[in-house]
Amino acid sequence: MSPFFRRRRQRQAAEIAGTPETPAQLRDYADQYSETRFWTKLSHVFKRAGYELVEKALWLHYAAQRPDTPQWARATAYGALAYFIMPFDAVPDWLFGIGLTDDLGALTLAVATISQYVDEQVKRQASARLAAWFGPQARHGRPSTDPNAGPDDTL
Repeated sequence: MSPFFRRRRQRQAAEIAGTPETPAQLRDYADQYSETRFWTKLSHVFKRAGYELVEKALWLHYAAQRPDTPQWARATAYGALAYFIMPFDAVPDWLFGIGLTDDLGALTLAVATISQYVDEQVKRQASARLAAWFGPQARHGRPSTDPNAGPDDTL
């Protein structure tokens, strides 16, 4: 595909998708969520995405699965996660250095909105998964030295 058509397609995708700026806009994406696509996307981008983005994605995933999380909070969480897994969004994920910034923004907005449902149990579940992927010291800037560690190791 020529660069002209690629840029045109990216502009069209950005116009269609846009970046959600409110919790209500996040909820509009909820019906696009797929748990299989979520884990697939994480397995492909977790190292490039970094600890903070993956942590927020896992918090939302586990908080949405709690039985006491109300429907509006689940819709907000699944909306942000759906935006994360969408192949086309406001900033293409493959752009080095900035590709996942819009996804991080959507996840951060959702975490702030449903923070009362991101309790210690949710954080423990996420921490266990994060330690398996990034290593136990990753939070402190020392990633795992195991080159074979990855999301598929704990699925």
